[in-house]
Formats: sequence, C-alpha cells, structure tokens
Amino acid sequence: MAELKAEVPTVAKPPRDKIPPGPHGHFLLGNVREIQRDSIGFNMAMARQYGDVIRIRVITWPTYMVFHPDNVKRVLQENNRNYSKDVYSVNLLKPLLGQGLFTNDGPSWLHQRRLMQPAFHRKRLADFGTLMTSTTVTTLEQWRSSAERDRPLDIAEEMMRLTLRIVGEALFTIDLSNEADTVGQAFTAVRTLLSDYVLNPFPPLGFPTPRNRRLQAAIRSLDSVVQVIINERRKPDTDTGDLLSMLMLARDEETGEGMNDRQLRDEVMTLLLAGHETTSNALTWTWYLLSQHPDVERRLHTELEEVLGGNLPTVEHLPNLQYTHMVIEEALRLYPPVFGFGRKAIGEDVLGGYYVPANTNIWLSPYVTHRHPDFWENPEMFNPARFSPERSANLPHFAHFPFGGGPRLCIGSNFAMMEAQLILATIAQSYRLKLLPGHMVEPEVLLTVRPRNGLPMTLERIAHSS
Repeated sequence: MAELKAEVPTVAKPPRDKIPPGPHGHFLLGNVREIQRDSIGFNMAMARQYGDVIRIRVITWPTYMVFHPDNVKRVLQENNRNYSKDVYSVNLLKPLLGQGLFTNDGPSWLHQRRLMQPAFHRKRLADFGTLMTSTTVTTLEQWRSSAERDRPLDIAEEMMRLTLRIVGEALFTIDLSNEADTVGQAFTAVRTLLSDYVLNPFPPLGFPTPRNRRLQAAIRSLDSVVQVIINERRKPDTDTGDLLSMLMLARDEETGEGMNDRQLRDEVMTLLLAGHETTSNALTWTWYLLSQHPDVERRLHTELEEVLGGNLPTVEHLPNLQYTHMVIEEALRLYPPVFGFGRKAIGEDVLGGYYVPANTNIWLSPYVTHRHPDFWENPEMFNPARFSPERSANLPHFAHFPFGGGPRLCIGSNFAMMEAQLILATIAQSYRLKLLPGHMVEPEVLLTVRPRNGLPMTLERIAHSS
C-alpha cells in the first residue's frame, strides 16, 4: 500500500538575506562561551532580547534558536521531513544509544518505530500499573526508618532508584535495584561527559584523554548490564508480558523480520535511559514544587482522599485524578526533562518570516517555549490550574511539548505519564515531602534538567481522616 503523504503548508519565501537577529559572539567560538557559562540564562536572555527566532553561532555552525509554538510546529510536524536529527548533539549520543529510536533517522527510523509501536499500546501499558504502585510501596517501606528519625533523603536519588527498578521490571522483568549504584553512576558519568562534549568537542572521542577514557568506561559498564539482560532473554520465543519480550517477538508486516542483537541492544539502551532518567527528573521537580506551594499540595491531598479513600491508586483511578494529572503537566512545563534539542534543515525553509538556508542547525527548547509570555500568564509561577480542560482548550499544541511532538513524539510518553501519576498518588497519600531548610535549589542542564546538588527532603507522615 502506498504511503499517504501529508501536505506541507506552503509559506512565501522571504529574501535570502532576511536572516534573524542575534548576538555577534566570539569571532572563533561564536556563542559557545555564553552557553557554557549559563545555558538557561543565555537561552532566556536571547528570547527576551531578540524574540522568537534568533541566529547564533556555535563554533562554525550557524544555528537558529526557535521558540514560538507555530515555528516549533513547523519543524516538528508540518514540515518535519525537512528537518533531520543529523546534528552534533544527537550524534554524540550514538556511542551510548547506537541506532536506537532516539538517535535514528529517515526510513530506518520509521521501520523501527512501526516495529516497536505495538509494544507501547495503551492497553498493554495498563498492565504495568500494579507493578508501578507495588514497587513504590516497597520504596515507602524503605523510607520508614528515615521518616521516623526525621532524617533527610536525597529525593533526586530516590526517584532515580525507584524509576530504575520500575523500568527494569516493566521492560525486562529484571530487578535492577541492586544495579542502581552501578547504572546510576554510569548514567551520571555519561550524562555529564556527553554534555561537556556538546560544548567542548575537542579532542575527539577516539583520543585517549582522561575524559574520553571515563566516558568509554561508563558506556562499557552500561553495555555489560544490557548484554546480560538480552542474553538471559534470548531463549524460547515466549511472550512473558514485558516490553523486551514484545520487542523480541515483533515482526515486520512486510518482511517478517525481527530485530537483530545490535538493534535490540540499541533499543534496550534507549529505553533504559529514557524510561528512568526523564521520569525520575519530572517527579523530583514535582516534589520540589509541591514543597514550595502548600496550597497546591493541599488540593492534591484532598483529591487523593476523595478519589482513593486511602486505597492504592490503579490505572482505573487515573481518569478521576484530574488535579494529579494537572500537577504533573505543570511540573513538566516548568522543568521539562529535556532542556532542548536540535534538528538540521535538509532544504531551505521559512520560520517566523525569516529565510532558513539548507544545513542550518535548529535549536528548540521546551524550557523556553514553556515560558513564552504570549501563551503563559506569570510563566514562572507554579499553577496546575493552567491545565484544566477549560483553560488549556485554546492553548497552541506546541506551547507545551515536554515529550517532543509530531511523528517523533516520544514513544514512551503514555508510559511516563502513567508512571508519574501513580507514583505521585502513592507517595503523596503517605507523606508530605519538605525541602531541607537552607538548601538552595538550582536547575542544572546536562542531558536532562536536574537540581544541582540534589534535593534533600524530610518526610512528614500524613494522618488520614477516618
């Protein structure tokens, strides 16, 4: 069957010399130093000073920063075939993720996406709800001693361990809780070192510098964990119900072919990273924001009491936990797990009335767009009511895109939202989490957005009404 091609809205091309405004930067490095010094501050300052489309230079690469939802839509959806992932920041992830769904592009990406899509069907994901809550209950039992002694926990670290265990069980039916230190440390090293590479690409990865050796060692550590998982499961073709078995059994409708070992390795590594790192960060920021807004926290607890009545949440409860969902959405607005990501224009285009030459790098930042003053009133304020059905009905779709959008919308977005809501509801029924007095919280941009220096919090037990 011939594939139907969506029509790309045509736009009048401006003169080739109509380029966006932007800073001059260093004659050799461009704007690298400003980005290195404060990437969040630099992005926000560019939006305030120059508007929705800004031209900067990263060493030799001309780059357009694109912040308006309509232009984001153009890149990710309307004319997505003109924008590839062949950008430096994505290519840096290939030593870790290979040709997994995140880094792959073109026809092979589409083939892989179609092969994997059935494993992420809503009905199949719903089977993991009980696993998510029961694993969270186990975490609460481990917290009991700290709660009784009023001993702070690093919630950023605790959320990483919890989501790592859930992703191990849901994706692979393997308990990775004993691997939390190994995997967590390896991911931290990879995230830090690769983030450094984005801005400091020299010397190349092949040179045996101390930084390169640390990065290679971290990748080998993760590879060993993943290879053990695949080897254990390369047994009779039976569907055990986890996502790895679904991927192993998946077959192309036309060729009948499944994934080879290399494809499985790359997808497992991608799912392992995306399935725990981003969700743990989203939850970490949710706990921080709730601790700073007791009115929101009270309303959340009221909903949990009314809907759950002290019972564990299930997937069936989620449609009635509307405010819980709104809290997660607003946390994802203020602190999207991924600060920004890139595309490259294959051919020329127009964005915001400016001419885009072929081979121009495009920079999109959910963090900045989620604060666009034309679409968000008091954008720095934490206000889950923004996501009520009434208020969000007329919001442009790409004013809020924490999971990307268009054909490359994150395949695990439904899994992540279900997981975040169930974990939040389970923990918030038992405890209020309070930030340790005097601890300064500052976002740090690596591959994801995390609180610099962790998030130490104490636990206050909630007394339920009889």
